[in-house]
Amino acid sequence: MDNASILWVDDEIDLLKPHIIFLRDKGYDVSTVNSGHDALDLIKTKAFNIVFLDEQMPGLSGIETLMKIKEIQPGLPVVMITKSEEESIMEDAIGSNIADYLIKPVKPNQILLCLKKNLENKKLVSEKTNFQYQQEFRNIGMEISNRLNFEEWKEIYKKIIFWELKLEKSMDEGMQQVLHMQKNEANQMFSKFIERNYLDWLHGKVNTRPVQSHNLIKEKVFPVMDENKPVFVILVDNLRYDQWKILQPFFEEGFRVENEDIYYSILPSVTQYARNALFAGLLPTEIERKYPKYWVNEDEEGSKNNFESELLGELLKRYGRDVKYSYYKVLNQTYGKKLVELLPNLMVNKLNFIVYNFVDMLSHARTEMEIIKELADDEKAYRSITVSWFQHSPLYEIIRWLGEKDVNLIITTDHGSIRVSNPVKVLGDKNTNTNLRYKTGRALKFEKNEAFEVRNPADAFLPRGNVSSSFVFCRNYDFFAYPNNYNYYVNYYRDTFQHGGISMEELLVPVVQLKRK
Repeated sequence: MDNASILWVDDEIDLLKPHIIFLRDKGYDVSTVNSGHDALDLIKTKAFNIVFLDEQMPGLSGIETLMKIKEIQPGLPVVMITKSEEESIMEDAIGSNIADYLIKPVKPNQILLCLKKNLENKKLVSEKTNFQYQQEFRNIGMEISNRLNFEEWKEIYKKIIFWELKLEKSMDEGMQQVLHMQKNEANQMFSKFIERNYLDWLHGKVNTRPVQSHNLIKEKVFPVMDENKPVFVILVDNLRYDQWKILQPFFEEGFRVENEDIYYSILPSVTQYARNALFAGLLPTEIERKYPKYWVNEDEEGSKNNFESELLGELLKRYGRDVKYSYYKVLNQTYGKKLVELLPNLMVNKLNFIVYNFVDMLSHARTEMEIIKELADDEKAYRSITVSWFQHSPLYEIIRWLGEKDVNLIITTDHGSIRVSNPVKVLGDKNTNTNLRYKTGRALKFEKNEAFEVRNPADAFLPRGNVSSSFVFCRNYDFFAYPNNYNYYVNYYRDTFQHGGISMEELLVPVVQLKRK
């Protein structure tokens, strides 16, 4: 940072003239004072980029001066300079939010390094990140042009999210745009991959297939239940992999990540299908046939997933898992707080399932409420709101409570969501469902190259509404729009978060096993 303004506070400031001259020769603007009181007066009248502050001064001590500086300008970086390495002094300084500290006698190069680190750190990190992504860009591009398998697609998505979160901090909009274009290209290739392989997975026509919604509990929860500890599975509805990554540090306060994986949601990637399949351990038509009283079709009224606890019980029975289990669904803050109080009672159960419905409500609220649209204007803001909610939610209290107990914890979800931008016209009768990412109904009319069609729903283990019903799914950033009132419809739903179709964001979702530290 050229011409950065430095305030150096030391009662023996005259002895530091060589250092002051060195910094001025390097282009820094250096002001000096020899007491805490003078420093506070000067800070009120002049803007500084950083303060060097002597810890041992007569009158107002360095620690006292530091605290008063923070009252005046909380964001002003302060570097403490001390003769002592006593632990208590360091703790006081660090607890008072210093940017750095140096031990006397300080050398000019130490000071220069400290300035680079504290004044140019963001710029240097940004430049380094951009350079690293430019190198990785070509590698990712070459990988997604190959015929990847389901494991390789998981790794590609992890890489893209890694760079998305890293570049987000660099504030380089141009580089973020390049990543968005690469993510778009990856989603196009991923959609083709799903269309080629999805039905074969369901029918077992391949030797290896990914963990999907209907075998998640068998593959990921049962093995953990074999350990002699209570297992808590927290399913946060509509939690994308990128949202998990930004929440991960809060979970790691009390837990360590034992295994982080991604599984594939079934289609349609919505609660009615994906979550029912998850709890039943069956695909939709298998649930409809085996447990008709627990399945509600598209055209029937009422909630489509009221029987998750019953389906979970049937799944445990089918696999001979005769264990005590609980199931709770949290739909609001009040019930979440009640569940916190109930946690001690759940420790006697072998398995505890908690469905937490916030992220899904957030994505719907962003569509319907103007203020949420403003607050979650883009992907970064959407993630930021997720973090803010989590920090003040009963779910965070639940995680912290569990972190002090000898339990195994699994965090997962039923599907993700994608920010849609490109309208695709579709025409259907009045019984066609309302979801923007998939449609099911009779004689659906659409451009065949603009959506993935499953003409015979039974091929995808999906129920058939009537003899001519089919399912069609949007790809990538597309969303279905009716020709009637087309412009209004498009403007209302463009840039909203939707789910039900084919994209990495919707189908590649986290399942994470954590153990207490």
